[in-house]
Amino acid sequence: MTTTHNSRVGTAQQWAGGLVVFAAVMLAIDGVLQIFRGITALSRDVFVTTPDYVFKFNLTAWGWTHIILGAVAVVVSLGLFQVALWARICGVVIAGLIIIANFLSLPYYPVWSVVMIALSGFVIWALCVVKRDDSYAAS
Repeated sequence: MTTTHNSRVGTAQQWAGGLVVFAAVMLAIDGVLQIFRGITALSRDVFVTTPDYVFKFNLTAWGWTHIILGAVAVVVSLGLFQVALWARICGVVIAGLIIIANFLSLPYYPVWSVVMIALSGFVIWALCVVKRDDSYAAS
């Protein structure tokens, strides 16, 4: 009976560690893609503008917003590889901000925005489903 309990705990710890690594990799990819999106916004030659859209942003400010969100996401993903609690909390916050930023640009680039929203949603799910004890035991 003890062996079965220990094997279940070991499997749960491996599962939790795998989810944190998944979230770290996905957040890093999400961050790099946000940086690229910010660079394209700064170049102004690539972005399409929609004149009848309710939310109007300065394209330079929009580009810097994406670059900063992406850079912070990459830094937080490095903290997730260390299984730090601060990184999990910041990861959920940054992924949520990325979802909001991509929601606001949904009419401009619908497919790209939906992909980024889904990617960030997976990151939030992976970081929230892991119990605190499991994530620290995985390190």
